[in-house]
Amino acid sequence: MRRVIVAGNWKMQSTPADAGELARTIAARTRVNGVIRILCPPFVSLGVVRDALAEPGAAAPDGSGVWVGAQNIHHERAGAHTGEIAAPMLAGLASWVIVGHSERRRDAGETDAQIAAKLAQAWAAGLHPILCVGEVLADRDAGRAEAIVEGQLRGALAGAMVPVQDPAGVDLPWLTIAYEPVWAIGTGRNARGADAAAMATAIRRTLDDLAHTGDAVPILYGGSVTSANIDEFLAEPTLDGALVGGASLKADEMAGIVARAGITAAARAAAPHPDARRGPR
Repeated sequence: MRRVIVAGNWKMQSTPADAGELARTIAARTRVNGVIRILCPPFVSLGVVRDALAEPGAAAPDGSGVWVGAQNIHHERAGAHTGEIAAPMLAGLASWVIVGHSERRRDAGETDAQIAAKLAQAWAAGLHPILCVGEVLADRDAGRAEAIVEGQLRGALAGAMVPVQDPAGVDLPWLTIAYEPVWAIGTGRNARGADAAAMATAIRRTLDDLAHTGDAVPILYGGSVTSANIDEFLAEPTLDGALVGGASLKADEMAGIVARAGITAAARAAAPHPDARRGPR
């Protein structure tokens, strides 16, 4: 069955002076079995967050810890790119990386071709990417939402060689998709669970067409996720967790979100839903 994942994207929030304590507090408040927990702080705080999450208090009763993720990588392995971070530079600092976030597409003008190259760089460096896709409000209102997301997936994944084995023996998905309707990020307006589930079905259909075994790929919802609305999304069997923005900076919010994710994980372990079949990673 697909894993249940809650990833927190801190964006341009926190400093090295407070990030470690924040990570430590969130980890202690989210000690739930069966949920992959990931925190993605700014680059300057990766080291202190890594160290904080290595402490015994971060582990859930089943022994699982909290993973560290980066918020971005460059699409080249090295070169004259002032201010950028290449995938190999994250060795020992992060195990996950967010790729193609809508704010990167908007603010940095990232193209599907660059995002495809970032995925390749992530896999080559042994990082587990969370690929973000999503439409703006004008596209949804015009009935183009699924076509936009399908185009983003094809642009990023056509011809991609997704790893099938983890040399470190860690059972983590090599590809995770985060559906983030752009109009629902940082606005307080979120999609409904049924909307996100319908898009997840369309995403899996496209993944199958690209020979990436859609049933095996976790799909997260991202867009103004809170402890108050997470239930609506995790009640949908086609969704496997959340990419959390602003709420991931609040321990109480993360505690509520991960607790609900734990219920989903336990239910799947007890009686796997047909839509959560396990397949090649």
